[in-house]
Amino acid sequence: MYWKNNHVIVIQAALSSHQNKIVSESRTAVQVAGETSLAQSSEGGSRWQVAWRALRHRNFQLFFGGQFISLIGTWMQNVAQSWLVYRLTGSALLLGSVGFAGQIPVFLFAPLGGIAADRFDRQKIVVATQNVAMVLALILAALTLTNKVQVWHVFVLASLLGIVNAFDIPGRQSFLVDMVGKEDLMNAIALNSSMFNGARVMGPAIAGILVAKIGEGWCFFANGVSYIAVIMGLLLMRVHSPARATGASPLEHMMEGFRFVNHTAPIRALLLLLGVVSLVGMPYVVLMPIFADQILHGGARGLGILMGATGVGALLGALTLAFREGVKGLGRWVAWCSAGFGISLMVFSFSRNFWLSVILLLPVGYTMMLQMACSNTLIQVMVPDELRGRVMAVYSMMFMGMAPIGALFGGLVADQLGAPITVAIGGLASLAGAGWFARQLPKIRVEARRLLVAQAAAGGEPSEVATQPVKG
Repeated sequence: MYWKNNHVIVIQAALSSHQNKIVSESRTAVQVAGETSLAQSSEGGSRWQVAWRALRHRNFQLFFGGQFISLIGTWMQNVAQSWLVYRLTGSALLLGSVGFAGQIPVFLFAPLGGIAADRFDRQKIVVATQNVAMVLALILAALTLTNKVQVWHVFVLASLLGIVNAFDIPGRQSFLVDMVGKEDLMNAIALNSSMFNGARVMGPAIAGILVAKIGEGWCFFANGVSYIAVIMGLLLMRVHSPARATGASPLEHMMEGFRFVNHTAPIRALLLLLGVVSLVGMPYVVLMPIFADQILHGGARGLGILMGATGVGALLGALTLAFREGVKGLGRWVAWCSAGFGISLMVFSFSRNFWLSVILLLPVGYTMMLQMACSNTLIQVMVPDELRGRVMAVYSMMFMGMAPIGALFGGLVADQLGAPITVAIGGLASLAGAGWFARQLPKIRVEARRLLVAQAAAGGEPSEVATQPVKG
């Protein structure tokens, strides 16, 4: 019996050694290929060319240009809408309530948007959502410019736009891989974030001037017109984004996505942290009109500057990610950025000087964007393409869908304790979430590594993704 057991142990050891040798040889081969690819990249261009490499795809060029113009309009509308509600009501609770009405549909309907992104042509989905969003912006513009706008109009239109976003966000995030392929997916995510935050710098600044000079209505009109650019870009694309047939029912299809997220520890941890930060940290955005007017005495123009400062920080964060070529260490970045976001919010909440507050919002935007973009990147390189839309729907629920609940809660707390204390509490909770995630990192590294290698092998992704160790 002892000999038999010993013989089995020897055989198992030999098999294990053989498997390790195969894995080692495969890894070495991929590393060599990666080093060759990196050398060619260094010879062919500078680090700046590496940072903009997703723009070599014509489809992404069209998307980038059109979306940038449209997002400037979107940020103009966001700032003007907040100021409109504040001007009409002067209520922190209603500011939070409008934020809730505009984003809670993402939490409720994003699973349906994920199903659509995995079943149908993603290009057509995004074209449809952009058209509907344009119509809603023009309706709000008409109501405001004719002086007929009431708060309930804003609530209804914000809710409808939230439903549109529930389909647009999963569809657009999933559509990135159709535009650039897996090879440049990480860079496309970073550039998409850069574009979003470049518009975030310009849009609020323009809105602050326009609202002060000619009113909110023209900001809404400009946003409506700006959608033409992104719609034209989408229609000019030549991209293969076929409908994906499935025999499962819509409910079974939706539950498959939730099960994958729940049973995949690295993705589950990333999404839980993102949800916590969105719930407790992001309400500072809807409370910004109160900081601009009552605390820092900057008015509408001050609101534009404050929001623009957050956008500058976020733009720098997105560009930081654009210069990266692999996912090594992104998990640690997520933890550190969540902690930095919480600390920055707490320090901002104590400031009573306008320009000091502007400076303090730079790290708020920087860390917030890096956490979001790093989480997005890690999730997208770990998820199979057939589940991409549904997993990005859960991402939308955590990032956009938890924010309205936080906005409503933040408005209630701010009415009782004041905006500064509310923001400080959110910062402290974000810091606690970062500590929890940091403790989870050692447990999820192995599975994250396995998912990265599996998706690299399935998609022919370069070794910069497949071979970089996931060290937290």
